[in-house]
Amino acid sequence: MRITATAVSLNVEDVVASSRFLVEHFGFSEIMAADGFASLAREDAGVNVVFLRRGLESLPEDQRDDHAAGLILAFEVDDLEGELARLHAEGVAITMPLTVEEWGERAFQVRDPNGVIVQLVDWKG
Repeated sequence: MRITATAVSLNVEDVVASSRFLVEHFGFSEIMAADGFASLAREDAGVNVVFLRRGLESLPEDQRDDHAAGLILAFEVDDLEGELARLHAEGVAITMPLTVEEWGERAFQVRDPNGVIVQLVDWKG
């Protein structure tokens, strides 16, 4: 097997709102979109993020009503404090303050309009 790309696909109520959030606040670009679907990318992210509208008939029946709950979309960054200040200045609510774990992880979290958790992280240790 040869993997040529990686994506995480999340079911949400409002695809446009989640897509706009990653574009405006995290520098993603929408590379494909249709009714109930958006695919976003960044050259440096190593993963595409796909949003699918809950209830979309193209999803298997047992997945249509699932929501991205319980998932954390985490991005490692170079300047954690700078990103925290930037997002705060942009009016993004910080839903988990900057924390430091004993294993060296430092992180904070925000949520997109659909409740998807986005965590920015670095490792000092």
